Amino acid sequence: MRRWAAGLLLLAVVAAAVFVARGEAPPRPPGRWWQRAGVEPRYEDLSGLRVRYVRRGHGPALVLLHGLASSIYTWADVIPALAEDHDVVAVDLPGFGGSDIPADLSSSVYPATVLALMDRLGVSRATLVGNSLGGAVAVVLAARHPERVRRLVLIDAAGFNLDPSRRPLILRLLGFGPVAVAVDALPVRRRVVTAALRQVFHDRSRVTPEKIEEYLAPLARPGVTEAMRSLLTQPASFGLPALVREVRVPTLIIWGRNDRWIPVADADRFASAIPAARKVVLEECGHVPQEERPAEVVHLLEEFDPGR
Repeated sequence: MRRWAAGLLLLAVVAAAVFVARGEAPPRPPGRWWQRAGVEPRYEDLSGLRVRYVRRGHGPALVLLHGLASSIYTWADVIPALAEDHDVVAVDLPGFGGSDIPADLSSSVYPATVLALMDRLGVSRATLVGNSLGGAVAVVLAARHPERVRRLVLIDAAGFNLDPSRRPLILRLLGFGPVAVAVDALPVRRRVVTAALRQVFHDRSRVTPEKIEEYLAPLARPGVTEAMRSLLTQPASFGLPALVREVRVPTLIIWGRNDRWIPVADADRFASAIPAARKVVLEECGHVPQEERPAEVVHLLEEFDPGR
């Protein structure tokens, strides 16, 4: 009953927002950060999917994997520093950013895509750095393909929260057909994106107009809502959390104390499941430390994987 009540409430909010949002300008083109980060978008065709990525630097490889509804942009403030001593590759997972959107988005496509990109770029082994959904993908690769993973870094990673009942309310509702259709059809995406960003950041002053536009534009592409719904309506996937216990590579766990999407208690679960894992909790930080506390994340990564 409570779930239906929450759904009806959100529908009412969306319907009311229509009258406020009519005539709203379309999202401005994203990508103003490329030059600042010293990168440019590149593309590879992998098993029929056109996948966008960036690559910068020289040294041991670092592969950066973003979270749900995110993109390469989430790494914009850490790529330049990491690239001083590493070969940094950041990829848009299928369905997000500038990569192709499969009609039926399945989580199983992600590990295969990352391995295929590594193969195409000649990266035999890498340190995998995954935030949220990207953390779950990194765990799968570390457990099933340890020969390809030098080290593992989990930043507020998904894995113990994949059951739909543990997802944030906004994600549970987006998996509900009428709500997903309403958000896709009505000019309220900006409000939904802004509300979500205010949840994932502890310091809401970091939810800038640029950040809203960079998250909004990829999510406004045709087919994104349907793809996200197909992903969110899947049962708990990846074989997690059982698969976490198979990880044997050196692991660093970074978590925001004030993460409202995946609680800091999950950092303890990862640390208990992975032998000798190191855990660092950042105070006054939310779900995306690489955006909220980039200098500290860079320091921790360089300390854990010194590079050249």
